[in-house]
Amino acid sequence: MNFFGHLRTVCRHRHCVIKHCFKAGIPLRGLLHDLSKFSPTEFIPGIRYYIGTRSPNEAEREEKGYSTAWIHHKGRNRHHFEYWTDYRPETKRIEPVKMPIVFVKEMFCDRVAASKIYQGKNYTNSHPYEYFLRGKPTRVIHKETSDLLEKLLIMLKEQGEKATFKYIKSLKKY
Repeated sequence: MNFFGHLRTVCRHRHCVIKHCFKAGIPLRGLLHDLSKFSPTEFIPGIRYYIGTRSPNEAEREEKGYSTAWIHHKGRNRHHFEYWTDYRPETKRIEPVKMPIVFVKEMFCDRVAASKIYQGKNYTNSHPYEYFLRGKPTRVIHKETSDLLEKLLIMLKEQGEKATFKYIKSLKKY
């Protein structure tokens, strides 16, 4: 059951992201979205820790203290802000880097799709923003990237999908 449940969740999520990416004007990013989830490094833990109501990465993290699937995933998928960190010689620290706009658009599509899949019938346009706010105090993300993502999530909450995707499609620069 976990195999088919996880496969179904991953495929439903991917198809939702693809649909959103087409609306956002980035169809190629949608088609390439999360292909690493089908690699053994991500898929096998996904089956093992499958719950259906939240990411299996969270369950793996609770058991082990870290998630091998997430470490693999974030290092291969540029729509995750965690990918965008680098060593800064001036401060001698790992710091967030501003994300290119195309990946911020994909990140938005990913977050909305994840909320829809995990919330199911209970989904509202405010769910992605509420999720964003829960992690905001501890998130290590470039300020401009965070501000743009938050702006888009507030727009979704207040104006709905049609207006938000129209705006996203028009974005060329920050």
